[in-house]
Amino acid sequence: MTNAELSEQVNLSASACYRRVQRLETDGYIRDYVALLDARRLGRPTTVFVEITLSGQADEVLDAFEREVRKIPDVLECHLMAGSADYLLKVVAEDTEDFARIHRAYLARLPGVAQMQSSFALRTVFKTTALPI
Repeated sequence: MTNAELSEQVNLSASACYRRVQRLETDGYIRDYVALLDARRLGRPTTVFVEITLSGQADEVLDAFEREVRKIPDVLECHLMAGSADYLLKVVAEDTEDFARIHRAYLARLPGVAQMQSSFALRTVFKTTALPI
């Protein structure tokens, strides 16, 4: 939304609103501005969640895995987990065949992987990037 729309919504003058937004940016509360793309329209409608268990927990194993997983263009998110898996990845693909390609070309070659389990999302029920503030 524009600064004018925001200032109207929060009942501030445009200049005061602009200063506050600048302060939020400077202080690191607002980190980035992004455009949210429609994965379906871009030919990547398939979302796969991949649980990865590593062969060990040494810093070198974790660092090597994290360094390499960042290089995979199809991985949107990578989370270090507590629980049964060490990492949870969110991967986008064209379809199951494309995911098989991603698996062979990238995921199966990640260092330190002992086990991998993939779950295909059938439908997105709810999705937001908004934080509850």
